[in-house]
Amino acid sequence: MGTESDDGDGDEDGVNEAETPVEDETDHDDRVYYVISDLHIGGDEQLEEVEFLDELLAFLEQLEATNENAELVINGDAFGLWEFTTVEGVEKFDVLEETYPELFEQFRVTGENIPITLIPGNHDHELAAYDEFVERFAEYNVDLVQEKSITRPVGDQAIHFEHGHQQDSNNRIEDWGNPHATPLGYYYNTLVTSRAGQLSNRGRYNWLKDVQAVTPTERMPIWLFSKYFYREMNPLIRYSLVPFLLLFNISALLAIFSGLHFAGIWTLPVEQTITFLGQFGTAGTVAWFLLLVNIGVAGMLVLVGIPLHFIRQDIKKTINRFGVFETDLTVDPTASYKETARELFANDPETTIFCFGHTHRPMLKEVDGGVLVNTGTWLKRLHRRDGIIGILPPVFYPSYQLAAVRIAAEQPSASDAATVTADDVATETESPRVTVGFEQITKASPASEELTRTERFFTVGREPEPDLPERHVVDPSGQRAEPVAETASAPADD
Repeated sequence: MGTESDDGDGDEDGVNEAETPVEDETDHDDRVYYVISDLHIGGDEQLEEVEFLDELLAFLEQLEATNENAELVINGDAFGLWEFTTVEGVEKFDVLEETYPELFEQFRVTGENIPITLIPGNHDHELAAYDEFVERFAEYNVDLVQEKSITRPVGDQAIHFEHGHQQDSNNRIEDWGNPHATPLGYYYNTLVTSRAGQLSNRGRYNWLKDVQAVTPTERMPIWLFSKYFYREMNPLIRYSLVPFLLLFNISALLAIFSGLHFAGIWTLPVEQTITFLGQFGTAGTVAWFLLLVNIGVAGMLVLVGIPLHFIRQDIKKTINRFGVFETDLTVDPTASYKETARELFANDPETTIFCFGHTHRPMLKEVDGGVLVNTGTWLKRLHRRDGIIGILPPVFYPSYQLAAVRIAAEQPSASDAATVTADDVATETESPRVTVGFEQITKASPASEELTRTERFFTVGREPEPDLPERHVVDPSGQRAEPVAETASAPADD
């Protein structure tokens, strides 16, 4: 996936022009919408493995049996078509069909019970480029809409669905529907992600295929270095480096004290250290020798690092003045979506929900009386955990945060009473409120299989506990979005 930016989508009013509102049918007023996105199914070699396939099939089976008036919206990047480099066009559908027969058969069965709507994302933009895809998906009861966005009514309100890449300058498709459209993100995924799928099984562990879970992509270099250190480096070299890296901070401090000691300025710290270690006999002597080696190396690095630090800071200030490397790490990756949502809500008061994906970050925020909701991803989430001592590489702790966004018009329940006033109740008897929330699909963390003992040791007590955003209610009487009291979760960290 390419990096997200805070640019708009290039349309004159900041909102996608191509929308296909559903017909104004009365049975849509009480329809329940389930929304998922960013499955990224398919790709070269190792990328064809779908680690959440069982959970996805189980979710579709639940919808197959539901009695709700429901619709499933797959909001972009269902498939990783950019990551196929050996076949072209509609041939990619043939590969998907042959590789995942269970999934397509489940689409067929689930689609007999509820409508399934598929929207192209950036990774599967080719779905918008060939009409044959519409026909092929229709055979499995999947309605492929070859547009940038769609709208759906819910109660007296409306939902705007789009994948979100049109708000990202690195992945925006300027010529929508052109099979040869190649934004910057296209090259990243065809040259980096697909190549990672081809090479992943050559490692000591099949980890390189997780490249598509690294977001933002600016973290790629440090992620590669981390996996090299903890997974690919010769174990003898790694374990010999660990004590030095762990003791680096202490050694750097002692190197400064040693300099003061030899200069005769302050001798107490070194003398106390020697006295303390002398109590342990041979073990203390070995520890002191190890510290001396570390002190020597750390002292040289400190001497070299001081001028390099000031040079680096000066270069960084110069670069920042020109804005050359301004990225997701320095700007708000949701800024463009917030701005587009504000414009959409202002231009169309009935639309109160802006639902997108693309960034892989589950989110639910109130924006100008409406709701901005991101459906997250079914790929692995990688949570960076920096070392608390020494200079060890950070650990990227894996987890899953599988979820479907559920949007429905509902009368308030007794549990909502804490957030409902008497005036609200009177209003809701005529016009139900719309609830927006996440339904979590449980999948165990893969950390025990994917992290080395060293990585697990250095993250003990700091394992991520990702939570999904709390459920919100959009009140049509005041166009307000309110959190429902009984849920108290927060967006997951990275």
